[in-house]
Amino acid sequence: MTQTVPRASAPAARTAADTVASAVEFLRREQDGAGWWKGELATNVTMDAEDLLLRHFLGILTPQIAEESARWIRSQQRADGTWANFPDGPADLSTTVEAWVALRLAGDPADSPWLAAAAEFIREHGGIEATRVFTRIWLAMVGQWSWDDLPSLPPELIFLPSWFPLNVYDFACWARQTVVPLTVVGTLRPVRKLPFDVAELRTGKQPRKTRTPWTWDGVFQNLDTALHAYAKLPLNPVRKLAMKQAAEWILARQEADGSWGGIQPPWVYSILALHLLGYPLDHPALKAGIAGLDGFTIREKTDQGWVRRLEACQSPVWDTALAMTALLDAGVSPGDETLVRAADWMLGEEIRVPGDWAVRRPSLAPGGFAFEFANDGYPDTDDTAEVVLALRRMGKPDHLRIREAVDRSVAWLEGMQSSDGGWGAFDADNTQELINRLPFCDFGAVIDPPSADVTAHVVEMLAAEGKSDTRECRRGVKWLLDNQEDDGSWFGRWGANYVYGTGAVVPALVAVGIPGTSPRIRRAVKWLAEHQNDDGGWGEDLRSYDDPAWAGRGDSTPSQTAWALLALLAAGERESEVVTRGVEWLCERQRPDGGWDEDKHTGTGFPGDFYLSYHLYRVVFPLSALGRYVRGSS
Repeated sequence: MTQTVPRASAPAARTAADTVASAVEFLRREQDGAGWWKGELATNVTMDAEDLLLRHFLGILTPQIAEESARWIRSQQRADGTWANFPDGPADLSTTVEAWVALRLAGDPADSPWLAAAAEFIREHGGIEATRVFTRIWLAMVGQWSWDDLPSLPPELIFLPSWFPLNVYDFACWARQTVVPLTVVGTLRPVRKLPFDVAELRTGKQPRKTRTPWTWDGVFQNLDTALHAYAKLPLNPVRKLAMKQAAEWILARQEADGSWGGIQPPWVYSILALHLLGYPLDHPALKAGIAGLDGFTIREKTDQGWVRRLEACQSPVWDTALAMTALLDAGVSPGDETLVRAADWMLGEEIRVPGDWAVRRPSLAPGGFAFEFANDGYPDTDDTAEVVLALRRMGKPDHLRIREAVDRSVAWLEGMQSSDGGWGAFDADNTQELINRLPFCDFGAVIDPPSADVTAHVVEMLAAEGKSDTRECRRGVKWLLDNQEDDGSWFGRWGANYVYGTGAVVPALVAVGIPGTSPRIRRAVKWLAEHQNDDGGWGEDLRSYDDPAWAGRGDSTPSQTAWALLALLAAGERESEVVTRGVEWLCERQRPDGGWDEDKHTGTGFPGDFYLSYHLYRVVFPLSALGRYVRGSS
């Protein structure tokens, strides 16, 4: 056991209670009239740079958009002239290249101090020759890189059956929706030149290629050479049919808001693919796709003028589920109008049609919830579990309607369990590691294997539904126990990182009946206690995905402090000094309006490559943790 102190004194308890009450009022004010919550989803400037390049390519870039986007991109540049993928993170070469090109496109001179500093960094770190594939694809489209020097992605991939290795369904859903349109773009090899050159960013050095034939890298590089030779043949009927089928595949997956998957990469490349196949910009699909980007655009007035930035995605279902849970944890009645409106909106978001997940689970009835406002093709297990955990606590109002939605979601989640007992986010058994060997796959996660955080959320939900003794839940628990790290923590796939994973798993294991005194839970508690910062909070730098030395280390943040507290409270540590100090950290740092400040990214898109800041995390998780602390629940 960690060191204990007497139960919090009355003044301390009132402080925590007052903090909870203030946060509750903050969330009430932030709710949309329709019932949902949505915090901004911040990323890095690649979204904005690629938006300018897309609009240049399509011929729709306006001076106002260029000026406002450039102002935002400039505001994110660091003192050394670089751009990073998350605040205070290391400089990122590809992000810096894309930002440099975008600012030149917006009219910034190459010899301006800020671009000269960026160019110097780029050359010192390998130039555009060392950038990731996606950056070089954009450079190829604007005439600054040779299509011959990019990995080949044949559109004939669309013909491969789902049982054949490297078919499109072996890719994670976000990757497959990107790969299919890119097969068209890479085949047609478009070039629409920039009004300038990027010679300042070149080193002239080409990256070395591994040609060892008995390694997978060598095999795929030789295959890539063969595919390039095939691509130079005259456009044959098979290739034409492949591109036609790819277009039909893309069109079938466009969402009601004009997006593809509700996320930027497939959205942008789908627009490009259809445009290159001859679809005019006023075609309904392209018109909706381009207009839909405006719904993901944030304009903000600053001291320097208006800035414009894009969200890579939006998270209303996720945010609303977490907000409902936080309010319920804080003691708000299920019959409260705020929660009733939220539940009513949420029920309207249930997905009752099959999506790509049905390729692996063809006999499974549809159900579940997605992350975004519109993403019917891709419900995910994580959102669905959190929605069920919130809805099932709503009690009598509209109980039958809620119960039916919960039952469908639970059945769908049980059917989406992978063969190893865990749960991935969007697909079952999406674990084909061979995909990672493709020369194209040098950026971000491209498969969706089970993860500790997602599996924990599903297990916790099954326990709440009284299903702890079912085969599905027992297999999920075993997966979690088998995947505990040697130091007692768990890896976090969708949040940073071991603090997030541990904060998800411990409550789930306790919920299924594993006592807080068990060795597995004690190891996790010990790890959290050892990684508490001197100020009483917790934080974990995103560099922990690349460097284990950063695991559990970083400046304290409200969301990460709350994740640690949620685990410790579940483990029975309410009266410990560790919990008391964590609670005090949150109480002392609450803003007068009831929210918290958080200037770090604590969400994860692709471990090691792409990170997120969920602006509502800094409120919903602290409210859940403090609500459980004040009410003495776990």
